[in-house]
Amino acid sequence: MNSMLDRFRLDGQVAIITGSGRGIGAAIALAFADAGADVVISARTASEMEDTAAKVRTRGRRALVVPCDVLDAGQRAALVERGLAEFGRLDILVNNAGGWGPQPALQTSDEDFEACFRFNVTTAFSLSRICVPHMVRTAGKGAIVNISSMAGHHPQPGFVAYGVGKAAMSWMTQELAQEFAPKVRVNAIGVGATRTTALTNFMNDEMERVMNERTPLGRLGDPEDVAACALYLASPAAAYVTGEVVGVHGGITTSQVSMPRAAI
Repeated sequence: MNSMLDRFRLDGQVAIITGSGRGIGAAIALAFADAGADVVISARTASEMEDTAAKVRTRGRRALVVPCDVLDAGQRAALVERGLAEFGRLDILVNNAGGWGPQPALQTSDEDFEACFRFNVTTAFSLSRICVPHMVRTAGKGAIVNISSMAGHHPQPGFVAYGVGKAAMSWMTQELAQEFAPKVRVNAIGVGATRTTALTNFMNDEMERVMNERTPLGRLGDPEDVAACALYLASPAAAYVTGEVVGVHGGITTSQVSMPRAAI
């Protein structure tokens, strides 16, 4: 009988991970490599991508670096084409690239709102639509993991654009899971506050103290916490799981930060 741990292996599989030069995306790339996958590293900063790729290769797996601005349709298509040309198959897509800073609703223009939606939702939909036929053609099946956020589940002042974008991403996950079943599974991770540069660049000691206090597990998340969940969702261990938004957030049931309400 095979070990249960074998179900978490990705031997011979190929994954495309957007935004994998650093932070959560890089941690997922390394987790997949540890499990036996070859990885297409994609982001906008060459030095960061090369650093992630080097770490993948030290784990004995192949890494292909493909610079990609996911907001550019041509670059999205080229990302998939180059991955297929290099590895000949595609098993996993991780839509990790995204984000948006807090912004009061009355200072959020129509253009801001639409840009946030496009960055977080449209790009992930587009890549999913491109990748799914190639997954089925080359591997017979596949898995998509979307990196969503608890900001799309817990409404709070200052996050209307980002919250709506991530809520839409989570709903899109459930919609695509229904449409792509049974050959391609689609799941998402509802991430809480995690130690990435996007957070640490503006977080001070007092903010961190408050956020820790509001988190039942008493700390912020690490990228590896999210990567472990992504590995599960991408692997055969989750073969009977689709359409789920799995929380990796330390048990929060409300916002970890306080933002001012509109002065109206």
